[in-house]
Amino acid sequence: MRFLHTSDWHLGRSFHRVNLLTAQRTFLDHLVETVRTRDVDAVLVAGDVYDRAVPPLAAVELFDEALHRLAGLDVPTVMISGNHDSARRLGVGSGLLRRAGIHLHTDPAACDTPVLLEDAHGPVACYGLPYLEPAMVRATLGAARADHAAVLGAAMDRVRADLATRPAGTRSVVLAHAFVTGGTPSDSERDITVGGVASVPAAVFAGVDYAALGHLHGCQTLTERVRYSGSPLAYSFSEATHRKSSWLVDLDADGAVRAERVDCPVPRPLARIRGPLAQLLDDPELARHEDSWIEATLTDGSRPAEPMARLSKRFPHTLSLVFDPDEAPDRPSASYAQRLRGRSDQEIAEDFVAHVRSGRGADDAERAELRSALDEVRITDLAAEVAP
Repeated sequence: MRFLHTSDWHLGRSFHRVNLLTAQRTFLDHLVETVRTRDVDAVLVAGDVYDRAVPPLAAVELFDEALHRLAGLDVPTVMISGNHDSARRLGVGSGLLRRAGIHLHTDPAACDTPVLLEDAHGPVACYGLPYLEPAMVRATLGAARADHAAVLGAAMDRVRADLATRPAGTRSVVLAHAFVTGGTPSDSERDITVGGVASVPAAVFAGVDYAALGHLHGCQTLTERVRYSGSPLAYSFSEATHRKSSWLVDLDADGAVRAERVDCPVPRPLARIRGPLAQLLDDPELARHEDSWIEATLTDGSRPAEPMARLSKRFPHTLSLVFDPDEAPDRPSASYAQRLRGRSDQEIAEDFVAHVRSGRGADDAERAELRSALDEVRITDLAAEVAP
């Protein structure tokens, strides 16, 4: 059986104020054409269909159009909600859509109810595990703790228990939206840290033939049977070196996996350039980036005059301008944003405690309290997003 594994469409998202809806439409054209021409038996979409819980109307219309086109090919589509989606909103109409071969899995309680597919070698049970917010699904799944490893482990226990009731030789696929240990993140994924921990071990997927993962935006292979497809488009300059693609996965009669990357259309390449402004304007080596979306980091000791206007004459698609003078990192002139870059909310809070105490940082108990408070705020915000 041949699957097309994709994820993290983030319909409705922009890139540094550039509207990406046209690029997302081009990707969906490419996806439908791949399904049609590469003899795909089923499409797997591993979460983050939308970029936010209440997406703009244009994004909803694009999603609706994509579903109609996939249903028109008579190829089943299995889709889960991600941490950016509102599971309840995305799941509206799922019963009706199922009749058209579109299987939306957004209810954690139904994670052990598979879509049953069939090929010449017998059945394939396809399980959809929507994004599992630990504090909100712990009781539903009977998990021992409210953390990612515990709730995903409890969900997989249910999957394995159901699979054990299936006929001998039934092959299995799981869709999940999580940060799995060994994966490489980028700057554009929303933080899902709970209690200071975001990741779960790949071993949690033991017992299934293929785990189609979403959440991390880089296409990557954790094991032959556990893979991220990544996002089809770049959503931050940290993804400038990514090769955006989907996985074309063949599952043979014995459950062995063979996977091939299918490249996605690139609306415009990304480039990060760095140096003094005069060098960036004159360096012939940078000519290859003149049509790229640009993040420019200026290292001049003092801020040049009209840097964006001057850069844009050579690089008309400059979207981000960063100042990082070639001085000591603890220089007094470092901006607040520069000092915070790359630091988590927990680290920033702990830095503040150390600052107001003249260097005496938080102890273990205080760090735990800060972590608990940050988790509570995140859960409250998430609950407000998905409230009816």
